Amino acid sequence: MLHILYLILLLAAAPLAAQSDALFPRGEKAENVHHTGDVWLYHPSDADEHFNYNLAVATFAPGAKLDWHLHPKGQQLIITDGVGYYQERNQPVRVVRKGETIKCAPGVEHWHAATPDEGVTYLAITGDAPTEWKEAVTEEEYLAVGANAQSATEAELLQLSRDKWQWMADQDADRLAELFHDDAMFVHMGGSWGKEREVDIIRSGGIHYKQADIHEASVKVIDDTAVLLNRITLLAVVGGNEVTNPFEVTEVYKKIAGKWKLAALSFTRLMSR
Repeated sequence: MLHILYLILLLAAAPLAAQSDALFPRGEKAENVHHTGDVWLYHPSDADEHFNYNLAVATFAPGAKLDWHLHPKGQQLIITDGVGYYQERNQPVRVVRKGETIKCAPGVEHWHAATPDEGVTYLAITGDAPTEWKEAVTEEEYLAVGANAQSATEAELLQLSRDKWQWMADQDADRLAELFHDDAMFVHMGGSWGKEREVDIIRSGGIHYKQADIHEASVKVIDDTAVLLNRITLLAVVGGNEVTNPFEVTEVYKKIAGKWKLAALSFTRLMSR
């Protein structure tokens, strides 16, 4: 268990360790015309006769949000720091983090913001047509996002964990290889090893996770890291023999470029079912 506890602490601390000086200056504080809260803008480059797009860096303080709006020629947002919200009209809210890219299609109404507890910074690449502003996002709508987004993220992770058990039962090594982080660690009763060996074992049938009956499952999301606990009864085929054991399974997920990757999987055998 020392391996898994160390990895949880390492991943949870990673966002702090990754902090560095900002690439661009913060710029000038924008007047509160089409947004609420504090927003600073810096313009590295404007459109001209050769380039039909503008570049802008926007820094949002916690709680700052834009009104609904659209870009006639589209926009891309590259999140360079922090955590924010992004929502298109009639679509669910996305929680976006450093390293993610958002593509706002031309003419699609949307809004984006920092979260209530953490600011966000992004580089905006916008077509050379004026932004069309719509109604404001109410404070009630904005504050409701946090709880809904957290619930949606937890539901996504719980479903991903269930899918993982099914892929293991199906011996779908390719899907599992895509899910597993390249530096993932797997802790079994018989030892611990990395992604390559785990995928090879599943592909070859060395261990066949034939059926996992999930009795309880919970997840805790910490920034871009999630710790998921399962209490399961596992039917596995090991060395040609079927064995059934009750386990507490710890899964650690890390969000990278908008996708959750399994960074650690640890089995702890329970004394009774």
